[in-house]
Amino acid sequence: MITARTDVVGSLLRPPELLGARDDYAAGRLTPAEFKRVEDWAVDEAIRLQEEAGLAVVTDGEQRRLSFQSQLLESVEGIGEWTIDAFLWGDWKGDQGLGARSLARPKDLGVVSKLRRTRPLSAEEFVYLRRRTSRIPKITLTSPSLYANLWSPAKSKAAYPTLDSFLADVVDILRDEVAELVRLGATYIQLDAPHYPLLIDPKTRAFYESQGWNLDHWLHHGIDMDNAVIGSFPHVTFGFHLCRGNQHSRWLVEGGYDLIATPIFQSIRAQRLLLEYDDERSGAFDPLTAVPTDKIVVLGLVTTKTPRAESREFLIQRIGEAARFVPLERLAISPQCGFATSVGGNAISLDDEKRKLRVMCETARAVWGTT
Repeated sequence: MITARTDVVGSLLRPPELLGARDDYAAGRLTPAEFKRVEDWAVDEAIRLQEEAGLAVVTDGEQRRLSFQSQLLESVEGIGEWTIDAFLWGDWKGDQGLGARSLARPKDLGVVSKLRRTRPLSAEEFVYLRRRTSRIPKITLTSPSLYANLWSPAKSKAAYPTLDSFLADVVDILRDEVAELVRLGATYIQLDAPHYPLLIDPKTRAFYESQGWNLDHWLHHGIDMDNAVIGSFPHVTFGFHLCRGNQHSRWLVEGGYDLIATPIFQSIRAQRLLLEYDDERSGAFDPLTAVPTDKIVVLGLVTTKTPRAESREFLIQRIGEAARFVPLERLAISPQCGFATSVGGNAISLDDEKRKLRVMCETARAVWGTT
């Protein structure tokens, strides 16, 4: 098991050059080869930023993705027409500077025919990353049941009569992807599962239950599907990330992990739990008592939502508070979520991002003597 004391959830801010190139490529002003060169440069910059900060684990910053969850939609046939709004809909909350933002679920969103994978989801990301870092390369995938929002009773029943039948195919695609990543040499793979904390809030839980599964089914069959994707690879560490929504510095729900802690923490086969603990929205550390002794808790103490300058002293204090529930040797530290869950990114600067990663690594050295 990977025991690194520092980690990142996945995404980093996209540089303006990449955002401009994405627009130019969509408009036909760049060839695929030209756009790929810009993507490669952006990944190189993301790796350099993480290594200079001192991180033990690095990702490619998800620079090639429209959203953390877009690689499935971009790699299969059968989804039908979709835009970035497929990942942005919901009733988002923000602080006084940002305010709330609501976007209805796109009416045309929904799987329309049997899924057929046309290319790997993340193999290219991993191979490129692996060749360019001496640190632990981590690749991120998504929890299969996160894609429940792609099944529509109106649009999807001809191809998939039930949500279960649709998600069974999603599991197969993700399970095959994990097997391919392992074959290519991946030793650290993360499943992003932000929808589980959405079950905490009755309003957001209502949507997921409207898809046909009640709370108990989500917390048991959903985890069974995650475990099917994880499989059994003795030399591979799996991470499992839980957050409360993260788009453009906004969030979806508030509340502690109490309702979902025991079934998830005790049943998921992942060895590292990446949990959001950056402010009072995340609740107390008490639910960590449900974490089994064979898992590491990666405390998401550094916020990606605001420019707040976390001090080393503050982070050490918070780690000490968590250590009342999980021994220090089974703790690590990370940002609470990605810095750019979708291409737009959160309302912070590149300098903010660098400072946050540096203080995180300084804290880890002070607490554990290593990153």
